[in-house]
Amino acid sequence: MAFVASKCVALLGDLVSSRAAADRRALHDELVAALELQNAALTPLHPLRVTVGDEFQGVFATLGGALGAAYGVRLALAEASDVRFGFGRGRVETVDAAAGIQDGSAWWAARDAIVAVEALAGQAAQASRRMLVRSAPDEPSPAPELSAALASVDAMMARLDHRSLRILAGLLRGVTQRDLAAAEGVSASAVSQRVRRESLEVLAGALTDLGRAA
Repeated sequence: MAFVASKCVALLGDLVSSRAAADRRALHDELVAALELQNAALTPLHPLRVTVGDEFQGVFATLGGALGAAYGVRLALAEASDVRFGFGRGRVETVDAAAGIQDGSAWWAARDAIVAVEALAGQAAQASRRMLVRSAPDEPSPAPELSAALASVDAMMARLDHRSLRILAGLLRGVTQRDLAAAEGVSASAVSQRVRRESLEVLAGALTDLGRAA
């Protein structure tokens, strides 16, 4: 029997400028590892998996679950590649279980979203945009507050260097600043100053709240 899910969220992701990577096989391996990490940490309806080239997908029961997975993947790959995402709220149906082929309004909305966010990022004033949510015609449109939050988080993350992104990832995992400092080979004071200067605790809180979205 075909799997059918309504009121779910389809996630489409792809790596930005991956064709320029010096070692595409190594980048692919890092992507697979990042997806497996999120599959183990979360409970997707359909696990995140690579589809073709540098594209990947998954299905989640809630938008928060999909966003949490996406931010986890972004942070895991921060030093290897940038990533963009489209999220679609709607219906998903497995039309060929053996081949893993799915269809439905959530996928159409997710495709619209990832195409739209790529177009946005092509504008100089919107270059930091990496995430966008779209809804199927029979689903409520995303709240303006959600779109604003995603755009704001994108802008904040775009300003962070690799060290700050590693520290942000650690804060989300509950690692203490002292342990983060040891891992980075710097003083606890240096980490504390960076956390304050770049509002990393605020950003970690925002990512946590977005991960709770219905």
